[in-house]
Amino acid sequence: MIDVEDLTKRYGPATVVGGLTFTVRPGAVTGFLGPNGAGKSTTMRMMLGLTRPDAGSARIGGRPYSELTHPLRHVGALLETSAPHRGLTARDHLLWLARSNRIARGRVREVLETVGLADAARRRVGTFSLGMGQRLGLAAALLGDPPVLVLDEPVNGLDTEGIRWLRDLLRSMAAEGRTVLVSSHLMAEMSRVADHLVVISRGRLLADTGMADFMQRHGRPYVRVRTPHAERLGRELERHGATPSRTPDGALDVVGMTAAEISRLAAEGGSPLHELSTHAGSLEEIYLQVIGEGTGGGGAAGGGDPGRAAGGREGRNTHV
Repeated sequence: MIDVEDLTKRYGPATVVGGLTFTVRPGAVTGFLGPNGAGKSTTMRMMLGLTRPDAGSARIGGRPYSELTHPLRHVGALLETSAPHRGLTARDHLLWLARSNRIARGRVREVLETVGLADAARRRVGTFSLGMGQRLGLAAALLGDPPVLVLDEPVNGLDTEGIRWLRDLLRSMAAEGRTVLVSSHLMAEMSRVADHLVVISRGRLLADTGMADFMQRHGRPYVRVRTPHAERLGRELERHGATPSRTPDGALDVVGMTAAEISRLAAEGGSPLHELSTHAGSLEEIYLQVIGEGTGGGGAAGGGDPGRAAGGREGRNTHV
């Protein structure tokens, strides 16, 4: 497990992470969510010994990362901070990582095949596209066949096929009983892959719960109605206490009334229905609602995550 307890980090007068406590358990994909500047990258860097906390602790399997012998065999990490040397080939980059952690050379070939870079093994990293570089970062994270994965924005630069491949990979690794922590701003993708969510804002915990519970607890169910008489039906719905709102394509999203009740009113008023469907709201909608409530509607503190800024340019990655 990854145990974060009362983790705190300050940069000058700004508290980037304040008293953060949560546990990432094996056998599930845990989504780590929060707006820019929420402290996600700083938290991950403290987990991996790259940033020293001012208070609290982060332990992996009961030990700080700095105490792990041959860490790549315990934790596979991908953080957006720095890139491999551009003059190295993909194979050579992985070979020196493998040698430094006493990992068999044959494992390099295996992970290159896993991430789809077998044919590019002898190409220099400097010739790689952003997506290829991201796959190489994932290969490094998988190199030690670790029981724990910590991935910061791993889908950056991947195309649709690559995103689907990564989703299947993460799900399969969780099914094997590994601990998987993933941060992402792509809510639609996170809704497909995560079993559990840890949501933070301004360095403080807003939610630590299962995906289904998060959606049920914070969701605002609504009924989508599509009819050629949208304006007339909308007035009737309001008269009966519902709250309809028009979508950009002319449908009505109705809160406060069931689909059966809407169907009855539409029939009584002679309004044909082309669509009548019940929705719980998307993860993106619910996430924005929770973030807004947690920050008083103001979102994250401006300026971005100082921990990320200190690490280097966005879009690069490092393998710890």
